[in-house]
Amino acid sequence: MAKISQVLKQKSNSSKRSAMISFRRATLADRAFLLTLRKTAMDQHLQLAGIYLDDNAHLKRIDEFFADSHLILIENDSIGLLKLGLFPDKIHVRQFQLLPAYQGLGIGGRVLDLVKQKAQEKQLDITLNVLLHNPAKALYLRHGFMVTERNALEFKMRWQCQH
Repeated sequence: MAKISQVLKQKSNSSKRSAMISFRRATLADRAFLLTLRKTAMDQHLQLAGIYLDDNAHLKRIDEFFADSHLILIENDSIGLLKLGLFPDKIHVRQFQLLPAYQGLGIGGRVLDLVKQKAQEKQLDITLNVLLHNPAKALYLRHGFMVTERNALEFKMRWQCQH
């Protein structure tokens, strides 16, 4: 995703909604923010799935595929994480998290629109996994993702590129 740092702007009444969204590659100096983000955005959903993680387990997940990590920024403030895996046949959303204060404002949809635009340019589908009780599933469904599989913990979802 060479152009992941492309800036988006969308007009809205809310300052959080109309603010500039940009991306930058995460660095090791961002690990403390990423730990806070992961715990505040994911702990509730993980616990509903019966998964209880300590800080070390969260850090292990943060460090996995770290080179694929991009911070989501609003006016240079870190508000989230987008971790994408680029494969010959698809783009896989490894992790996508927003701080709770920025959820439900349309920002996640704007980020997904950018990922879908890049996938369309590369003629690739997008895949992701979402925990069974995570309300983010509704966002993915609104954006054209379909459930392809379900297991005891999560849904596997796919957005199909229009070839």
